[in-house]
Amino acid sequence: MRVQLLQICHARSGDKGDTGNVGLIARKPEYYPVIKKYVTAEAVKKHFAGVCLGPVDRFELPNLLALNFLLHHSLGGGGTVSLMNDAQGKTLSSAMLRMEIDVAEPLSLSARAYV
Repeated sequence: MRVQLLQICHARSGDKGDTGNVGLIARKPEYYPVIKKYVTAEAVKKHFAGVCLGPVDRFELPNLLALNFLLHHSLGGGGTVSLMNDAQGKTLSSAMLRMEIDVAEPLSLSARAYV
């Protein structure tokens, strides 16, 4: 089953210098094990190829049903030195939610899960 993260997650992003920060929060408790299994640092690095020029770190926050990712060297030096449109990383969360994962587990997705 192919799932777009938008269907099973919320996201929020920001920055610290040249590092983008993306928090991915499961919409339902049963979605957390799925994102934990399939949304790896390697998958995120691949999704942001050409944007994230450094490593990607992943941190698990099971009490919040969330994962947090640091995308190093992804903001052209950061807000004070970059000429990028989004040097603060505010749109990284929207880009992350467009990521698709192939899951083996059947998921019950309601039509309104992402409204």
